[in-house]
Amino acid sequence: MTVNDDSFTNWKNREEIAESMIPIIGKLHRERDVTVLVHSRSLVNKSVVSILKTHRFARQIAGEELSVTETLPFLQALTTLDLGPSQIDIGMLAATYKCDDRGLSVEAFTAEAVAGATGANKIECREGRDVVLYGFGRIGRLVARLLIEKSGSGNGLRLRAIVVRGGGDQDIVKRASLLRRDSIHGQFQGTITVDEATDTILANGNEIKVIYANDPSEIDYTAYGIKNAILIDNTGKWRDRAGLSEHLRPGIDKVVLTAPGKGDVPNIVHGVNHDTIKPDEQILSCASCTTNAIVPPLKAMDDEYGVLRGHVETVHSFTNDQNLLDNYHKADRRGRSAPLNMVITETGAASAVAKALPDLKAPITGSSIRVPVPDVSIAILSLRLGRETTREEVLDYLRNVSLTSPLKRQIDFTTAPDAVSSDFIGSRHASIVDAGATKVDGDNAILYLWYDNEFGYSCQVIRVVQHVSGVEYPTYPAPLA
Repeated sequence: MTVNDDSFTNWKNREEIAESMIPIIGKLHRERDVTVLVHSRSLVNKSVVSILKTHRFARQIAGEELSVTETLPFLQALTTLDLGPSQIDIGMLAATYKCDDRGLSVEAFTAEAVAGATGANKIECREGRDVVLYGFGRIGRLVARLLIEKSGSGNGLRLRAIVVRGGGDQDIVKRASLLRRDSIHGQFQGTITVDEATDTILANGNEIKVIYANDPSEIDYTAYGIKNAILIDNTGKWRDRAGLSEHLRPGIDKVVLTAPGKGDVPNIVHGVNHDTIKPDEQILSCASCTTNAIVPPLKAMDDEYGVLRGHVETVHSFTNDQNLLDNYHKADRRGRSAPLNMVITETGAASAVAKALPDLKAPITGSSIRVPVPDVSIAILSLRLGRETTREEVLDYLRNVSLTSPLKRQIDFTTAPDAVSSDFIGSRHASIVDAGATKVDGDNAILYLWYDNEFGYSCQVIRVVQHVSGVEYPTYPAPLA
């Protein structure tokens, strides 16, 4: 047998193992609300090839490929435990097991590592929390996809309704079609049917009422059986507390804005300051996509090196706020054709840093250029550090942050030499550190941070909603502090 034959046989063996993992992962998710991860990447509803690719990606951040032969025993060990709702990273289990010198069996080590999710310690499945989407544009539809994907056992977040303005004949059919097909993010993973008579979309078994209204004051959500719901405002029409409070109608308990909040509205970047949300807070903002991209790595760098000052330059994909062809726009330059020009514009991300990181005293400035790509942006973060360092030290530190720290769901890391923007479409992280582009000279560091300004941001929104709803389940093994 040739070497190539050996490689092919090895691949087929790994395919078989990955195939055997799928029903285990699905059953854990469906029956126990357990999400199986590999280095913060979910394996739920993934194909055989996707599972293998997720394992292979570990080489980008951990330095070596992770094999399904290494993780399968830990997955099998999970099936023997009395697990409650949780997220369990079998990639981290395999990695930490390698470093453990106590001679424990896989079963014993796994039981110890996830003890907080088992037996008397486990969280009991809660009654599902209703969610309403107000607006159904780019972010609204991606948030809807994520809510449907994460419905799991039915005990988490439940998308109950979407509020839009009436758009004429076949309005609901057209909106369902936009949910089903997306030019950037591809096909919806599942089935969608429409009942025009009752204004209902049925997506993967989730019954979603489409409510037509021109203003929040027109709606009594309890009339639709909705109670104690979290409303996600995707319109950006109201940004201050007074405006957003108009959503606090019967049936709505909290309002989450998918844009920077104004005045005293808390701007939340999950992973950084979500634990500061007061239990009785009813109005909050998830800040902007760019704020979510820069704040986690900025915090990580400040924690380790101290940051004296910084500047962020964002090269941002164009958005629906711009014009396809030259036409009037109330903002400077944004009236010029988005697909044909680079457009200098402002960003509020730098000033928003102070709200998310109040302990950071360093002045941060920022500017932005919109460019002719439909999705994925890059933030170039130039920092003056509190001490001198080296490029190797910074990269090792950020790689470890992406693997083991509490920010590992926000910060990703790539060493791919040919990485370009389209490679990061669908990334679930707030930002991805590009190792090859990183520059360090003494106390100056320049980080290049890719981010899917649509999907990655939507994932951050969902994490905030999960946190305030009480269905943000703990992750095991626990991230290192």
